[in-house]
Amino acid sequence: MKLLKGRVTNYRSVKDSGWFEIEGGKTIFVGSNEAGKTAILQALQQINPPVDVPKLDSLRDYPRGDYNDITTKKVDPAATDVAVVHFTLEDNDKKLIPEEFHKCIYIYGRKLDNKAWHDLEGGPSLTTYQSIKKDLVRLASHMDNQFSKNEEVSSAANKPSEELASVTLNWSDYYQIRDERVAALEAWLNKNIIHVDEENETENKRFDELQKACGISKSRAEVLTILASRKPIFVLFSNYFRVRPLIHLEHLATRIEQKLLDDAQYDYGNECLLKLLGFSARELSKLGKVAEPDASDLDGLKTYRDKLDKRQYQLNSASVRLTSEIRRIWNPNPNRAEADKLRILADGQYLKVVVEDDLGVEIELDQRSEGFQWLVSFFVVFFAEAIGKHENAILLLDEPGLSLHGLKQRDFRETISRLSETNQTIYTTHSPFLVGPDELDLVRVVEMTDRKVGTKVHTTVTADDPASLLPLQEALGYDLAQSLFAQQRNLVVEGLTDLWYLEATAELLRASDIVDLNSKIALISANSASKVVYYATILHAHNLKIAALLDSDAAGEQAATQENLVNTLGNKSILRSKDFYKGEVKTPEIEDLLRDTLVSLAKEAFGWDVLTIAQTQKARPIIEILNKEIKDFSKYKLAKAYVRWTREHLSDDLTVDELSQWKLLIDKVNSVLK
Repeated sequence: MKLLKGRVTNYRSVKDSGWFEIEGGKTIFVGSNEAGKTAILQALQQINPPVDVPKLDSLRDYPRGDYNDITTKKVDPAATDVAVVHFTLEDNDKKLIPEEFHKCIYIYGRKLDNKAWHDLEGGPSLTTYQSIKKDLVRLASHMDNQFSKNEEVSSAANKPSEELASVTLNWSDYYQIRDERVAALEAWLNKNIIHVDEENETENKRFDELQKACGISKSRAEVLTILASRKPIFVLFSNYFRVRPLIHLEHLATRIEQKLLDDAQYDYGNECLLKLLGFSARELSKLGKVAEPDASDLDGLKTYRDKLDKRQYQLNSASVRLTSEIRRIWNPNPNRAEADKLRILADGQYLKVVVEDDLGVEIELDQRSEGFQWLVSFFVVFFAEAIGKHENAILLLDEPGLSLHGLKQRDFRETISRLSETNQTIYTTHSPFLVGPDELDLVRVVEMTDRKVGTKVHTTVTADDPASLLPLQEALGYDLAQSLFAQQRNLVVEGLTDLWYLEATAELLRASDIVDLNSKIALISANSASKVVYYATILHAHNLKIAALLDSDAAGEQAATQENLVNTLGNKSILRSKDFYKGEVKTPEIEDLLRDTLVSLAKEAFGWDVLTIAQTQKARPIIEILNKEIKDFSKYKLAKAYVRWTREHLSDDLTVDELSQWKLLIDKVNSVLK
């Protein structure tokens, strides 16, 4: 199953984060220091943590400023949610449950007292007591009549209606027939079926319907049990424990066996290294103590040699695997014949981790940079843990790669992307290098502007605190600075949402072989129509090919007619949305080229229903309608939803006019920048 969205409440700095969506691959939390990013990850881990993770503690984990509510019994930990998540079901989950539950959302929550609860959204509806109350009374009355006719029944036995009254004594009308209630009701039905007249078709049908109502609850309970066993483990890497360059095996084995907790954190990386090698510390320690058998003991010599060979092969295999992964990120000079190699060596009671450079010189791991040590430790811990619990896990990474150089962080971003292909990954960061320019729709902004309100998570790329958005601004700025003069062909668009629409739609049409936007064209967001001229002038000064795509609203028209822009690009390279639009809007924006799809998507994704207005007022731009009719409407939110929509749909899901308009636009861009 895949994590769909989550919510954290009543945990440290988080009073109520609000619901935040989780992407199918990786999700990025950004925010300033003390915003509560780590607290969000820690709370999410409590959904299904590994066995060695400390449980929730009201004293330590409930918001400290409100702790008096706990001591005065105003708040009950058993009734207080800390984390609630929604999962969507995958094919492997659906194979194990009835078809009528395939479209359900699995909901799982953790209370402050560490008790868990779960439920289903969708599927066959549970019956309420109110909906079956009359049928129960009528059936019980019928059973009483049959009961009084049965001479074999003891006069001391309770009538069915009396037993039913006892079963439903404290039931309210809104109670659902589930859990202990369905068990009690089903027991009453089974016990008293003998009092249902076989010839009475009405009462037999009533009895069957009541049993069916109980069956729905039992089916849901069975589905919940199956799904509970399949929920992923949440593995939090809040600190990638360091692998020590020199490990004394006897000392490590003793600390592990005696469970010396003071050394647990120090030894965790070393334990993971041994797990990766396939040995325990005690096994390697004993092997280091074994003396070579006498030369005449051929069987003993063979056994001894086999053990040494097995150790050497395991060490070599782990060294090769780690070296391969580290090279992907460390990215040595491609002109060098050899790159740094990681080697794991066993020498008596010592296990050594050394790095061999291209000259063959070996130095201990702790003599390399902090960033390199961190990277080695990360892969050792991850690969070791991946043997077991990561196979069905959601990875929570807290500030990964802090000690890596910015460019190494950018390479490590690709590693996180690879990890997220098999394991959903959520990570926090301050670094602009860990947020790709094409990943802004994966970002969730975490901020805390008021401690009385607590930490909030924004699904849209907005925040009241500008510092929260700094990594995103830096990421865009760095990418723009690096790419601004890198491509010979450049298309400047007004804003970020225009870029998203163009990039996502171009990919949709490319996948269907309808039209292919030239991959050598760089798309550049100018942030506003008025700034297009500045970008165009700078790029033109470097003898690069430039075109501009502008909306046909007032701002776009004003920019398109600026003398500097016309002189720089020429009229043929100034593209306007109205040149490709076939509808009735006089001043169309780029969103109007997707008018029908966006109207449908707005209602489907956010409940923004403007269909009737859009159909009756076809001359109004769709953004104008949404701004007028929808409170707190966000262009960014709609654009991001469209990007997500294109990943799950084909070009055939666009209307005929939309396809035609976008094909015309992309053909024109290719032609101007050929």
